[in-house]
Amino acid sequence: MKGGGKFHRAWVILAICFVDLFVNYSVRLGYGVVLPEMIRNLDFGRAAGGSIYNAYLFTYILVTPFTGYLTDRLGARRVITICLSILGIAVIFMGTADSLWSACLYFGLAGLGATGLWAPIITLVQRWFAFHRRGFALGILSSGFGLGFATIGAVFPWIVKHFDWRYAWFSLGAMAVGMVAINAVFLRSDPGVAGVRPWGEKPGQGEADKPGGRPEPTVLQSTTIGAVFKDHRFYLIGSSYFAIAYALYGITTFMVDYAKYQLNLPLEQASTLATIHGICQVAGVLTVLPLSDYVGRKKTIIISNTIISVCLASILLISESILVLYLVIGCLAVFYGATFPIYGACAGDYFPREIMGTVIGAWTPFYGFGAILTHWITGLLRDATGVYNHAFIINVVMGALAIVLISVVRKKRN
Repeated sequence: MKGGGKFHRAWVILAICFVDLFVNYSVRLGYGVVLPEMIRNLDFGRAAGGSIYNAYLFTYILVTPFTGYLTDRLGARRVITICLSILGIAVIFMGTADSLWSACLYFGLAGLGATGLWAPIITLVQRWFAFHRRGFALGILSSGFGLGFATIGAVFPWIVKHFDWRYAWFSLGAMAVGMVAINAVFLRSDPGVAGVRPWGEKPGQGEADKPGGRPEPTVLQSTTIGAVFKDHRFYLIGSSYFAIAYALYGITTFMVDYAKYQLNLPLEQASTLATIHGICQVAGVLTVLPLSDYVGRKKTIIISNTIISVCLASILLISESILVLYLVIGCLAVFYGATFPIYGACAGDYFPREIMGTVIGAWTPFYGFGAILTHWITGLLRDATGVYNHAFIINVVMGALAIVLISVVRKKRN
């Protein structure tokens, strides 16, 4: 296998995947920015707003395990390209929603498209970069979803002022459709197909240098996938993923609505929280993820979840100071941005390389059910009490539970 030359194809793969994540997470996280204007215009309650997001998440968690499996079997290029097409069309239709059922239907279809824009992408990038460079590559990649959130937080007030909330969806859908051909032409599912080693891998370090190149995965997968689901570490990491997803989505989805209607801030200031959150996510993934290559994934997750829990508790105490709230949200976002890719990277640390996509996909229901549960509970509590305080207390408890669960995961066995 060749080294890849002066300019390695891995960087082309990384750049395309970066844009894919930018679009995907502008849709997913941007929903929380669009939410206040959307539910006001359509006369929905917060529980209804949470149900729309849950339609996305239900589809996402039901299909993603199969998407991860198909990534290992058919290749990431096909899966990503098809799913990006579905996402773009669904988001364009989201801009036409005029009832709860139509909004749930269109955002549910968007969730179907999104199934091919996380597990396959994170699997693809890990395959194109050497083991000791994965945190670095995932850091660059994951800055895409922080920038997506920051961009929609900054642009959305302008869209509302000159048009209305529907044009946010039209714009994002058009961006997704525009990326379809680029993915189909330029992505490659594995460096072995291109005849090169992963970037940063020296001769003799990886499977590309073994006689015959990469081993055929069929027999290996059939034996190791069963072992994965018997491994208690799979469930401990997945349960920790569930708890931290609950804690994080409980604040992120309703953050702008909380600032606008509980703190009585104007839309521009409330949306600024999303911009700060997105920018600080970028700072986090560019520092925390590369650091995990040296500190270790487990220790990094423990530190990250601890700081997230402290920030969530602080939000309950500083509602009188908007500047302090900006600071706390920024600190939380630094570690929020690193949370999802670093949990995904555990698949490569604790399980065989050939089934990373399957493992990441199988962890998605843990994450998804955490997000679904927090949307319903937070929305119902807000509608019943008129404030978010009770829901935010539960977020703190779930953040602490995530720390406990990841702490008992044992080191990777040889």
